[in-house]
Amino acid sequence: MRFWRFVFATAFCGLAPAALRAADTNAVLDAWFAAQANVHTLSADFVKTRTLKTLVQPLVATGHLWFSPPNRFRWELGRPVQTIALRQADEMFVIYPRLKRAEHYPLGASAPREWRDAMSLLDAGFPRTRKEFDSQFQIQSLTETNGTWLVALQPRSAAARQVMPELRVSLTTSDFSLARTEMVFVDGSRMQNDFTNAVANAVLDEGLFQWKPPADFKVTEPFAK
Repeated sequence: MRFWRFVFATAFCGLAPAALRAADTNAVLDAWFAAQANVHTLSADFVKTRTLKTLVQPLVATGHLWFSPPNRFRWELGRPVQTIALRQADEMFVIYPRLKRAEHYPLGASAPREWRDAMSLLDAGFPRTRKEFDSQFQIQSLTETNGTWLVALQPRSAAARQVMPELRVSLTTSDFSLARTEMVFVDGSRMQNDFTNAVANAVLDEGLFQWKPPADFKVTEPFAK
């Protein structure tokens, strides 16, 4: 599914010998959430690396992210842009500009539960509260290496685990900014995003998070009955 390949590219290496004690884990996570509370907007470049068992070399592409808490984001993949994922509070568009096509995904209570659970995976790198985070993810380990904290997570939702059994979020030890996300899929493939040139709390144009399909675009709703 082309949509899932892109969506999970946007939004999640290296391991140390042993995990930290629970008390240390809580201290690091509390510092992460405290730092996140001070992020009102974020923009960053990213490099996506997709590793598949069927390919000798991974697939690499570049893109840019804009994020506005609690849940608005815009991911652009490719230069020139090939795919855009645009999320608002109650809906999401995946846009293919060159093909003049888009997919529309409602995010309200009427959306399928498995879809809402899967969407929660996209927020793993941008938590707002510890309570909300703990309701969505189980922490498998926390390790420190080469100036980063690596948080290994497992989705609590069984439906989400059927898509992705593990996520890894890397944070800089200096200021807990997002450095990398890695997603491990059920087929053994992996998707990694490395973030650079991050700018926090800049004023973002509201138009970044708005989109109205042009008349010549074909818009489908994959979950429509």
